[in-house]
Amino acid sequence: MTLVATVSLGCEQKLFRDDLEAIQARGSLRVITRNSGTCYYEGPHRPEGFEYDLVKAFADHLGLALDLVIIDSEPDMVAELLRGDADLIAANFLVKEDLRRYLGYGPVYGQIAQLMVGRRGGPRPDSIAALAGQPVWIMAGAFHEKLLNELKKHHPDLTWMALSDYESEELLEMVETGAIPLTIADSNIMALNRRFYPELDVLFAIAEGQSLAWVLHPRNTQLRTAVDRWFADPATATLLERLQQHYYGHLDDFNYIDITTFQERMKTRLPRYQLFFETSAGDIGMDWKLLAALAYQESHWNPRARSFTGVRGLMMLTRQTAKEMGVSNRLDPEQSIIGGTRYLNDLHRRIGSEVPEPDRTFMALAAYNVGWGHLQDARTLARRLGKNTDAWSDVRAVLPLLRLKKFYRKLPHGYARGAEPVQYVDRIRTYHRILLRQYEETGLRPLGRKPPPVKNRS
Repeated sequence: MTLVATVSLGCEQKLFRDDLEAIQARGSLRVITRNSGTCYYEGPHRPEGFEYDLVKAFADHLGLALDLVIIDSEPDMVAELLRGDADLIAANFLVKEDLRRYLGYGPVYGQIAQLMVGRRGGPRPDSIAALAGQPVWIMAGAFHEKLLNELKKHHPDLTWMALSDYESEELLEMVETGAIPLTIADSNIMALNRRFYPELDVLFAIAEGQSLAWVLHPRNTQLRTAVDRWFADPATATLLERLQQHYYGHLDDFNYIDITTFQERMKTRLPRYQLFFETSAGDIGMDWKLLAALAYQESHWNPRARSFTGVRGLMMLTRQTAKEMGVSNRLDPEQSIIGGTRYLNDLHRRIGSEVPEPDRTFMALAAYNVGWGHLQDARTLARRLGKNTDAWSDVRAVLPLLRLKKFYRKLPHGYARGAEPVQYVDRIRTYHRILLRQYEETGLRPLGRKPPPVKNRS
């Protein structure tokens, strides 16, 4: 079913009146989104995603709870909206001028481009005309297919393969591995994933200046007014800047590991906290240098570090985790290290002694990053795929699959940026190896006072 056909059917549905009053009486805002890296996913400590954070702020502004409806395809999203079963769509939705007669759009809050993506060493077309005879693989039913249909009117030799039940991230991975030569990706999706796929190369932009906006029922005038006013508020503009920085900032400058900076901070920062690491790690039988490596990965040994999501301190603890671990001040280096050690030890204990070392420790580190639920999902998926759920090598291989819809939709905790904990653990192991070598060669002299011992949780 095409999007226009779906919209036409939807316009025949019965509509409700006084929409905002009805929503407020219900007590919740029903929002359609998709489970993906750009929209919504379960983070290690809370729900995350650019669209989720944005629409959650709007719901909070209205004093409403947020109810999410997860739908993959845009035609199905529109049908659900026009039936009156949801209030708006917040799903990285492009403004389509030919649908304005059917749909209501909120203010534009972002611009993206559609990029032709290839692989280093693969085909390198530099224009639409150069694509003749080189098939492109795309998501079936997506805007990319409509775009190619329009371009084909002027470039009849243009060909493509539309794949059903595939997300853009999956197609990027297929290009990275050489399974397919070319695909089209939105610029924000490419920005999020490029660090995981070093072989990918942006060849040229097929379309630029595409606007993103929320979608509303055209007769929901009260809600539309509320959306317009909220986006016009300077505080919302500030929020958008923060979200842009949090999710997309510095991605182009991403560096896998800066050894020079790490070695310099081993001399200037680590000595201040070494005794804290030694005491905390010693009480649970852990190598303090591994704990120090974890802390560097989290905060670069900055006791005042903080993220947009609210995690803070040397070990980057959430407020809830800090409370559970008995930490009253997350910015106090002693308390932060004690709390982070307790939390890591708790994850290590939950994994169980049936998992041998060092696999058990690597899994605990992964859970520290991605969350306990997603680690358990990865082990469940490993079992389904006939892999060893107690071997880090097998769990490590499976974690990136949590990005793929055909896998995550059958798991309790849904989408996760599964490549991140793999990279996270790899970095910590690298930092740990450097510390081991440096400590053996020169010794690291700690400064400051000795921290209190870590007590076992009751």
